[in-house]
Amino acid sequence: MSSAASPQTVPTVLVTGAGKRLGRAIALGLATAGWRVAVHYRESVADAEQTTAECAALCAGAQCFAADLSDEKQTKGLIHTVVERMGRVDAVVNSAALFEHDSAESFSYDMLQKHMLTNTAAAIMLAQQLHAHACARDGTGVAVNMLDQKLWNLNPDFFSYTLSKAALETANTLLAKALAPRLRVVGVAPGLTLTSHMLSDEKFQDLHKLSPLGRSSTVEDVVATVLFVLNNPSITGTTLLVDGGQHLTAFERDFSLM
Repeated sequence: MSSAASPQTVPTVLVTGAGKRLGRAIALGLATAGWRVAVHYRESVADAEQTTAECAALCAGAQCFAADLSDEKQTKGLIHTVVERMGRVDAVVNSAALFEHDSAESFSYDMLQKHMLTNTAAAIMLAQQLHAHACARDGTGVAVNMLDQKLWNLNPDFFSYTLSKAALETANTLLAKALAPRLRVVGVAPGLTLTSHMLSDEKFQDLHKLSPLGRSSTVEDVVATVLFVLNNPSITGTTLLVDGGQHLTAFERDFSLM
């Protein structure tokens, strides 16, 4: 891509939850590939500003945007705000997610609602608004929804989280049918990719190997898959599992509780 390219001709992607972890890696990977990145965050402003600065060094024009995705008004206005400041949006990668533990025994309306708003409703709303923007500029767009291999390998841990992601996986199909041909909608479902405060480094490495291929997904694998989805105009209404085959191995518990 020429350094003289106009910002209006450079593809722009909104990555939600891009201040930290996998969202940050996706943002940096897409910036490396020549995408202008709109870095979304809710509260982690310092992390988002760091991600934005690093993205801007890779592809000029990155900016950061705050929004609480559990709030309908803020979510509905996010695409409009990005367009106002950056001129266009060609894709959304829905990486932000709420991941709080509950079980069938501790399930509550409140816990399900929290997960459904952030993990499901927000992604649908952003797809809706991206589709409207694509129609207005007589273009096309792509919505990529980050899912989870556990949908194909169910266990009862993180009950409300799993329900919210299952609903989002179904929404992929509904949105792909409803919003074509302007918008493509695709899921990407990693396996165990990053460790957390619930796992020691040694335990993470052991669990990462529990797959038919002897390794689960890496950050690089996930970023490459998102980029593949964005660049392939023939993919919509499906989910790509990127997990080393972990979904083929029965797990009675979530990784973080094994």
